Amino acid sequence: MFAAMRRLSKSKFGTAIFVAFLLTILASFALADMNSFGNKGAKSGVIAEIGDEQVTDRDLSTASKQALNQLRQQNPTADYSALATYFDDIVNGLIDEHTIAAFAADHGFVLSKRLVDAEIASNPNTRGLDGKFSEQAYAAFLQQAQLTDADLRRLISSSLIQRQIVAPAAINYKVPLGVARPYASMLLEKREGELGLVAIDQFAAGLNPSDGDLQAYYSANRQRYQMPEQRVLKYAPITLETVKPSAPTDAEVTAYYNANKASYAGNESRVISQAVVQDKAVADGIAARARGGQSFAAAAAPAGLSAEDISVGPQTKAAFTGLATAPVANAAFAANAGAIVGPIKSDLGWHVIKVESIKSAAGKSVEQARSEIVAKLAADKKKAALSEAVGKIQDAIDDGSSFDEAAKSLGLPVTTTPMIDSGGKDRKNPAYVFPAALQPALKTGFELVAGDDPDVATLPNDAGFVLVGVDTIADAAPAPLADIKDRVRADWIKSKATDRARAVAAAIAAKVAKGMSMTDAVKQAGVPLPPVTPVNAVRIQLSQANADAVTALRMLFALSQGKSRMVADPQGRGFFIVKTNKIVPGDSSNQPNLVAQTAAEFQQTAGEELARQFVTAMAADQKVKRNEEAIKAAKQRITGTAK
Repeated sequence: MFAAMRRLSKSKFGTAIFVAFLLTILASFALADMNSFGNKGAKSGVIAEIGDEQVTDRDLSTASKQALNQLRQQNPTADYSALATYFDDIVNGLIDEHTIAAFAADHGFVLSKRLVDAEIASNPNTRGLDGKFSEQAYAAFLQQAQLTDADLRRLISSSLIQRQIVAPAAINYKVPLGVARPYASMLLEKREGELGLVAIDQFAAGLNPSDGDLQAYYSANRQRYQMPEQRVLKYAPITLETVKPSAPTDAEVTAYYNANKASYAGNESRVISQAVVQDKAVADGIAARARGGQSFAAAAAPAGLSAEDISVGPQTKAAFTGLATAPVANAAFAANAGAIVGPIKSDLGWHVIKVESIKSAAGKSVEQARSEIVAKLAADKKKAALSEAVGKIQDAIDDGSSFDEAAKSLGLPVTTTPMIDSGGKDRKNPAYVFPAALQPALKTGFELVAGDDPDVATLPNDAGFVLVGVDTIADAAPAPLADIKDRVRADWIKSKATDRARAVAAAIAAKVAKGMSMTDAVKQAGVPLPPVTPVNAVRIQLSQANADAVTALRMLFALSQGKSRMVADPQGRGFFIVKTNKIVPGDSSNQPNLVAQTAAEFQQTAGEELARQFVTAMAADQKVKRNEEAIKAAKQRITGTAK
């Protein structure tokens, strides 16, 4: 509640969006905004200087790409323009991360590689089917997260440092109930007022822009139509369909069978009884009684061994070796059924054994094992063929071959995309879909810079590889008017309708401010408007209000009694005229639960504030300098807007 009252409209995306994927693993401490410490002396291409360390435009591009990947988990169609709202938080989070790391380095906070390794190994996504760390699972996790090992280790290190340095400043902060009580009373404050609404849509009728109007509006708002960087990519899959490995031959099947005969020879098992004692004389007595005709159980009984003690059950030679050591197992499996073996000495004592029965398991002939051998050899050939193909491609690239030459050397089919963005979308053809199975090619294609050699990306699920090259790069720029004429027309109409609605709302607000009743002012507007609505609310309802009502309610609680004001709907649907008629102070003296709850929420907020102040102090200590011009240029380049 206190947080709702204090920061209802403030986003906490911040560092969280930059390390959001990591937070699901580590639940690391996240911080929000970062104050500017000036931009004097900042260099081109550098968005911030932290002591001797620089946060570069490239770092920001990487962070933005990771933020977009995270955003696409909730909205697969999101593009870089969707980051505009969160861009400042991404920048601040990136600077915070480097600031804390620099402070830690200066003051002797050291993280061992073993600690980072332990964090990686503790992540369930890096474990195999046996529950242990798996290199294969780790590689798949990195690929899915679109991170390198170095990226993940840096993020983990940052999180661990935050835990060590920042978190202690924010935990266990106690807020006295006496401090929380007036805020709890404020939450119970009641207000009565009136609400008028001027909707934009009703002013759009009859608006029909000319081509000149559209051109002028487009020219004045070009940055609004900024399109992210686009590229034409070339890709050539290196898969089993394109490589086509040969099938295993009869000779290869026979050779594999002969090399692995032990695997197909069958596995004999024996039912064994065994007595193990520490004294050889006792062992000799057991062996003598058993050879003399007594049952093995009866022969072992004088030594204090029960039937359960001597029963070993069915055993393979390998299993019995692990149970009784190799010399004992060798002797037991060399004897005939019914034989008494021993005494034989081992580290466990003296062994006397009876071979109760022998069960021979028939092995497999080469023909019986053919199908499984063929499957094994075929899988090996596929892997070898793919590896060999990638090796040849890489050699060709290293020798200076172009994309087309490298692909032609293996006869790979080449596909050239239309001009697409980093999400695989073709602005001119919404029906175009970049193949989902080749997403690593898209990622690699947008990581390459002009002049880079083609690269080979790994496809998921052992599907193979894909050769990727860049054909054309189109820098971020406003879309041509002809391509977005309908969109510009809709924006022009909305802009003009908004101007009309604003003028009507402002006239109503001015009359109300001079003492006219809101009902009369609405009637004199000259256009049909919804009737004035009475509003009664308690401040605590602000935290529960929906998006349609919260803006008007905030204004109701921001105004003094008898005052009124016009406020724009943040969703762009129109304008509210709000007037506060009556204020009734709240009293929390009979609401102990609310006071306690407010104190608890105040405690969390106060802890965050302490952490923020600590990071601010670190920034001053490290002499953080922000390059606001570079940040603004990066925002325009990445999101297509400078606002």
